[in-house]
Amino acid sequence: MTSLLDLQLWAQLLTALMLGGMMFFAFVFAPLVFTKLPGKTAGGFIREVFPVYYITFAAVALLAAALAAPSIDALVLVVVALFFLLARYWLMPKINEARDRGEGRTFNGLHRLSVIINAAQMIAVFVVFVRLGF
Repeated sequence: MTSLLDLQLWAQLLTALMLGGMMFFAFVFAPLVFTKLPGKTAGGFIREVFPVYYITFAAVALLAAALAAPSIDALVLVVVALFFLLARYWLMPKINEARDRGEGRTFNGLHRLSVIINAAQMIAVFVVFVRLGF
């Protein structure tokens, strides 16, 4: 029989993996792509990677939430997952449209919003990770 502690440990492991993956993507992978590839190639590549990023981490957040339920941590992880889906299906297409149309100001504002959302998600996942450890 699986104990509640075992489920909490798995939820903590998933939140650690999610946090590490998000930080690696934001602070290593994306900057590396833009410094090592030509601008147009880098932009196209990142457009292909972001949908996978959003869907993967939404799924991980939902799985971690299921393992942490019932708790406030599970609710936080569900909200994190919903923001990944919001970014994937609403914000990312808007960012791409603005870029394609050459609407630099709109692109910058939407991109800034995506960065703020991602940073808030990282903070939320970090808090859940710490809380699950105690």
